[in-house]
Amino acid sequence: MSPTNPVPAATPPGPNSASSERQPVEPIYLDHAATTPVRPEVAAAMAPFWSERAGNPSSIYQWGREARRALDEARETVAAILGARPQEIIFTSGGTESDNAAIKGVAFANRRRGNHIITTAIEHHAVLHTCEWLEQFGFQTTYLPVDRYGLVDPAAVEAAITDQTVLITIMYANNEIGTIEPIAEIARIARARKIPFHTDAVQAGGALDLNVNRLGVDLLSLSAHKFYGPKGVGVLYVRSGTRWQPQQQGGAQERNRRAGTENTAGIVGLATALKLAYDHLEEHNAHVQRLRDRLIEGILSAVPDCQLTGHPTRRLPNNASFAFRYVEGESILLSLDVKGIYASSGSACTSGALEPSHVLVALGLPPELARGSLRLTTGLDNTEAQIDRVIAELVPAIASLRAMSPAFAGAPPAAVPAAVGGAR
Repeated sequence: MSPTNPVPAATPPGPNSASSERQPVEPIYLDHAATTPVRPEVAAAMAPFWSERAGNPSSIYQWGREARRALDEARETVAAILGARPQEIIFTSGGTESDNAAIKGVAFANRRRGNHIITTAIEHHAVLHTCEWLEQFGFQTTYLPVDRYGLVDPAAVEAAITDQTVLITIMYANNEIGTIEPIAEIARIARARKIPFHTDAVQAGGALDLNVNRLGVDLLSLSAHKFYGPKGVGVLYVRSGTRWQPQQQGGAQERNRRAGTENTAGIVGLATALKLAYDHLEEHNAHVQRLRDRLIEGILSAVPDCQLTGHPTRRLPNNASFAFRYVEGESILLSLDVKGIYASSGSACTSGALEPSHVLVALGLPPELARGSLRLTTGLDNTEAQIDRVIAELVPAIASLRAMSPAFAGAPPAAVPAAVGGAR
């Protein structure tokens, strides 16, 4: 499988001067948790709905009927994979909208019953910021802590429930560290207390079981671009009988639950990508996990003062995330970028200061270690040779960055204790 729009090859600096001739290098994309390239089969399925079948699904002429038929077929495909009914599937613009619609929709529909929401400290900002926004309307949120691996304790969820609790929202798998949460166990607690349970499954799409009945969830969010589909289209599953109100007004699309002309091409692409992912789930997971494990073993064995973040085994099959002491995440990314290697860091530059990820801080990592985060997420196009090249480039890059760090120069040996998921 090859990206339909491959990233232009990066070129490292010349050995002698800025004017030296640069030799192109093969780009290595290891940021699949951020987004994935659209599979050729997906692009092909979408193409007719941009041109010769570009009708509005609400129109009654032939092009409109064809678009409506494609929309209905896509809904049935997604519903079958989720073990849901087609009428429980709402198409959205992506994971952020789905999270917003789920949380606000349940909160406002149940505000006469109560005003309390339970979530965790490591959720995606689409969840955290939505919960914070609801506070201006009198809602209160409990942000549960997690352990050093990023796992929330179901017993803590149960203990946090009050007679005012109207929603529990906990992610299926974390986008930074890859830890998979005990969703089914939490769902049993929520159901016993008759509290709606939403899970942000954006990172789980295309990798983990999405059957909503086995998971026991009432609402679930997905985004197509995380599983080799197009950007700008997502899914919100809402179980029949769940008290929920739409958050986007206008037309009567999506059974009056999400106004706006449907993105037919995107929805067809989402359904095609999701079906391809689950038709080949074991094969794809085995491939990316083999490469992930090669990364983890190679980096932990070659780089001192670094540790794996997230759970050592209960993690997404393609996620390898690390924290390096005495370096900053953005510096690591820039060093890799000039070598044509594309990755992510949990740190973010704000007002000139490098702020550590809220996820890593929640794990208990000290800020100076959390700032040196690196996330490498493997994909279908990656190869063992690419992984070996990444390790070969990363090891000297870390050594070079540390050589420029005053903190590293005065550090005692073996500064990082054995901790999160394995360390050196």
